[in-house]
Amino acid sequence: MTEKIPSADTATKVEKSLKKRRNAQWRHRQYGILAISLGMFALLALLISVLGRGLPAFKQTVLNLEITTDAVSLGVDSLDDKQLFDTANFQLPIRLALRGLFPDARSRFERRSLNKLVSTGAGFKLREVLKSNPSFLGKTFKLEVPTSDDVSAYVKGTVQINSEGKAGKLNRQQVKWTDTLIEQGHLKSVFNSAFFQTADSREPELAGIWGAIVGSALSLLVCLVISFPIGVLAAIHLEEFAKPSKLTDFIEVNINNLAAVPSIVFGLLGLAVFLNWFGMPRSAPLVGGLVLALMTLPTIIIAARAALKSVPVSIRDAALAVGASPLQACFHHVVPLAMPGMLTGSILGMARALGETAPLLMIGMVAFIADVPTGITDPATALPVQVYLWADSPERAFAEKTAAAILVLLVFLLIMNLTAIILRKKFEVRY
Repeated sequence: MTEKIPSADTATKVEKSLKKRRNAQWRHRQYGILAISLGMFALLALLISVLGRGLPAFKQTVLNLEITTDAVSLGVDSLDDKQLFDTANFQLPIRLALRGLFPDARSRFERRSLNKLVSTGAGFKLREVLKSNPSFLGKTFKLEVPTSDDVSAYVKGTVQINSEGKAGKLNRQQVKWTDTLIEQGHLKSVFNSAFFQTADSREPELAGIWGAIVGSALSLLVCLVISFPIGVLAAIHLEEFAKPSKLTDFIEVNINNLAAVPSIVFGLLGLAVFLNWFGMPRSAPLVGGLVLALMTLPTIIIAARAALKSVPVSIRDAALAVGASPLQACFHHVVPLAMPGMLTGSILGMARALGETAPLLMIGMVAFIADVPTGITDPATALPVQVYLWADSPERAFAEKTAAAILVLLVFLLIMNLTAIILRKKFEVRY
């Protein structure tokens, strides 16, 4: 039997078709590369913008002064008074020390302008120093106090001197005083450790994220304690023990639907049930954790079911063949092999919960909290909510704080996602 040799016309048509498909494939590849490049460019531009705004917030401008803490400077009758720390004016010695550097500032307006170079919270730092070191009372010692946010912005170069000699909110005389302090070595920039040690404040130079970090950690702890065991057990029941029925189909459909529900709906649910019905404390990590647990449950259940499905049926059959009960085969053999995938899904669910703002706004965690929470029932805020609060503030210095808090939040999200990848790579079993 002889083979039919294709004609020249057929060969030409096939060659043209192959060339057309190769060209289409090349174009699609270029489209994909272009899309990835645009996405990477947009991400890089966003990171550069956030870094450019946020990095100055990690530095704080401080003023080195010689503080005298006698009774006259503190505005009290005696330093032996038991109520000294409740009645003394700790801002006054700082203002007197600053006036000593500029004795020419005699008018009331000039003194007020001079006082504005120092943060209104500088007295709190002096109070804490004297409280921890009572031997400093009645003596003169050097102390570094925070400057106002306007002076800090000028020193960092965030604001420039305009044609009128002003820099931001600093008038011409305040700019001259600031330049003099820089020349004399009284002003310097240091690492802003207070940003990681304090809670929110009305003054930008005193505001920190430690309270928000603790609030987020407590909320995530409540969320993990509730959502992980419930989610894993629900996935085990649906995947290993539940028989196919209309009820299980209804549950599975609703789990998949809940995973796509906007997060603010869970906030409304928490507002209606946990706050209005059960009367739980408003703006508390307990309620925030419960709302986030409801939101992450569908994600954990879906991830856990996928991990259980990845375990070969032969593992179950082998366990049952040697006499293990279905419960023993599940918890002694299947669940340990599926646990890395379950942990990965749970960590990714926690990472999503960490970045959520809308459900927390609905339960009142948007309140101004100046104290670091010590328990799950104390008033608290969360890191993404803190970003929202600072972004809404008209103060220029809060823009730096907002970008810096975003950077910290991105670092936490990166760590959580990296942890999930490491766990998956380390404990993943290939069959």
